[in-house]
Amino acid sequence: MNTILEHLTGMHTITDQVIAMDFLIAAKSGVRNYAMAATEAGTPEIKAILTKHLDEAIDMHEGIVTYMIGRDWYHPWNVEEQCRFDLQNIQTALDAPDL
Repeated sequence: MNTILEHLTGMHTITDQVIAMDFLIAAKSGVRNYAMAATEAGTPEIKAILTKHLDEAIDMHEGIVTYMIGRDWYHPWNVEEQCRFDLQNIQTALDAPDL
């Protein structure tokens, strides 16, 4: 986000890391929802379409994870470090002004 715009809107506490984590959570939700829908599909054709979307959602999730790991924002194999980042993100969200 543009720095001037961040300060004008009071959003200067929201960081790229927080936005990326929100995107990752949404991507995980998408993967879960497509997987559930594919197992509930009424026809083989619908199942094939949902499975294709599931594969694409998994690829997107992997891309987000790779991006975040590359910027040292996500540590999926280091629970202690990830908890520290998660708590930091929670505090950032709590400190953000209401719009």
